[in-house]
Amino acid sequence: MSAAEAPVAEGGGPVRPSGLLDVLGVASVVLDVEGRIVLWSPQAEELFGYSAREALGQYAARLMVHDKHIALVRKLFADVMATGRSWAGAFPVRTKDGGTRLVEFRNMRLTDDRGDVFALGLAADRSTVRRLEQDVALSERMVTQSPIGLAVLDTELRYVSVNPALIRINGIPAEELLGRMPHEVLPLLDSDALENALRRVLETGCPLVDQATVGRTPADPGQEHAWSVSLYRLEDAMGRVLGVAASVVDITEQYRARVETEAARRRLAVVADASARIGTTLDLNRTARELADVAVPELADIAAVDLLDAVVEGRRSTLGPAESAVIRPLAVRAERETDALRAADPPGEPVRYAPDRLVTACVRTGNPVVVPRVTDGDLDRIARSPEAAALLRRAGVHSYLAVPLIARGEVLGALDLKRAGNPLPFGEDDVLLARELAARAAVQIDNARWYQNARDTALTLQRSLLPGRPAVTTGLEVASRYQPAGAAVEVGGDWFDVIPLEGGRTALVVGDVMGSGIGAAATMGRLRTATATLASLGLDPDVLLRHLDKIAAGPDHSIATCVYAVHDPRLGQCRIANAGHLPPVRVRAGQPPELLALPTGVPLGVGGVAFSTTAVDFAPGDRLVFYTDGLVETRRHSLDERLAALLALLEGPDRPLEDVCDLLLQTLHHPDNHDDVALLIARSLDPGTAGER
Repeated sequence: MSAAEAPVAEGGGPVRPSGLLDVLGVASVVLDVEGRIVLWSPQAEELFGYSAREALGQYAARLMVHDKHIALVRKLFADVMATGRSWAGAFPVRTKDGGTRLVEFRNMRLTDDRGDVFALGLAADRSTVRRLEQDVALSERMVTQSPIGLAVLDTELRYVSVNPALIRINGIPAEELLGRMPHEVLPLLDSDALENALRRVLETGCPLVDQATVGRTPADPGQEHAWSVSLYRLEDAMGRVLGVAASVVDITEQYRARVETEAARRRLAVVADASARIGTTLDLNRTARELADVAVPELADIAAVDLLDAVVEGRRSTLGPAESAVIRPLAVRAERETDALRAADPPGEPVRYAPDRLVTACVRTGNPVVVPRVTDGDLDRIARSPEAAALLRRAGVHSYLAVPLIARGEVLGALDLKRAGNPLPFGEDDVLLARELAARAAVQIDNARWYQNARDTALTLQRSLLPGRPAVTTGLEVASRYQPAGAAVEVGGDWFDVIPLEGGRTALVVGDVMGSGIGAAATMGRLRTATATLASLGLDPDVLLRHLDKIAAGPDHSIATCVYAVHDPRLGQCRIANAGHLPPVRVRAGQPPELLALPTGVPLGVGGVAFSTTAVDFAPGDRLVFYTDGLVETRRHSLDERLAALLALLEGPDRPLEDVCDLLLQTLHHPDNHDDVALLIARSLDPGTAGER
């Protein structure tokens, strides 16, 4: 056949041959009416072993058939030639090498244009035919019975074959799939990504294996499923690209299990982070800020920590169905500046939420309140006021969650969460994680609020026991400061006092009770009262300390350090005794500040050790600086370094005593030193000058 006579495709181009016949190796043999070979194909030479020169003109039966089968073959040949009916079957033939080969035959009668009759025999090796039949049968069974969805798409990405499993996965009958592209029949999937992947496989020949994809199909449009998709390019034996084969395995269960595992891992990571970050101090406001910092952005775009006002004040609070909730915001955190942040109540001031507000329902019932998709009506119940609701609406808040803060069976408040930038609504996993965070944080918040109440009580007691304003004394100008401990620890027992005595003398006292809290404050009050009483008796400093030592060692045993000094302006001196306290600093004009070399003594309450009194000059213009260890001690520096820093600050021109107090506190009292500070500075005046504070 000439090139002009070659078959053409529907579009006008030639059709490339299939390689299937080459795989079969189909041989063609033509016999005349007498059974002689008149045509012999190259495949026949390969199949039977005889060359065309050896075969042509030979009787086919004598050349290729064993003697015992010749009669049968002649009869079959005669029937085909006489009737024109084809014969098909397998028959053993003799090959040139003397062997026997089972060959599949198709025999038919041919007539040429002159009316001459011939016999055409098409033959192929029976084992090859059988193998291909088995392969086809196996493939068909595997395709139709496989639980894996299988499809073949042509080079234009149109479905040409789908198996029952894929029909079940897609929920679309085969007749609606065939001839159409994925994006035309699967609008709920990311068809663009699928078709791009198909084109890459077609172009490159590189398979795509186990590519996970998530989406929905008409088979189950209400639920998201996950599939593992593999794509392979199909080619025939000649290398011609036929299309793409796709296999689809439903892995929804594994996907959901993996998602749940990842969600659990995420929850554990957030909870572990919260355990490390929440409750680093016993400061109530800081603990609330730490909870808000953990919640944003992991859980929400905006987080607020709100406590019931009664709880902050140390009272239990129960709300009836018609009662408003008085809430004190403690912390607000947002991932970025937003109108939702401006809608939040500023921390610190109590605010009232109406009974119908969602946060009120949360703290009243002790149950989470979740609104996955917020409506305008919901915003009116989330915000405290219409103005705040408008700000939330403008910020795009679309999902809301409030979980109660519950500790020791008491509802303390709520963790209030909103989403605006994060497009996902709050779901069950978010509620679970928020509850875990709230449960852990609530215990820390409860500890902080009880500590703060106890600290406030101790601080109130301590301040009530300290002098409000140092007394006006003869011959002295005095200034003082008391700074309580930081919020991380309880109030200590530091104190100072200025006690006018007979004869124009003045007693100056600074002390520090070991321990903290109400007990230390009460002990401090007892020692201060005893000191004032004993001072009125005119006792020498060492004698007074001996009496204080007995009081401290009494039934309510306590330990305290103390410096007791008596200033006598007529003598121009101070008589000082020390009970285990840091030495005072004397500052004199024209001389460097000095730590007074006093016998240190032992703290009050130790007992059995005598105290001694030392007289030091204290002329007009001289200053004495008394202080407790909270001013100079730190964890990172030696005491000698800190005392040197104190002396350096006191050096230089004379300054107002109030300014000196502020300078020392601001410069020396480190944030990491969680201890009280008592500071008392006295300047000697000319005799007869009234003392000023």
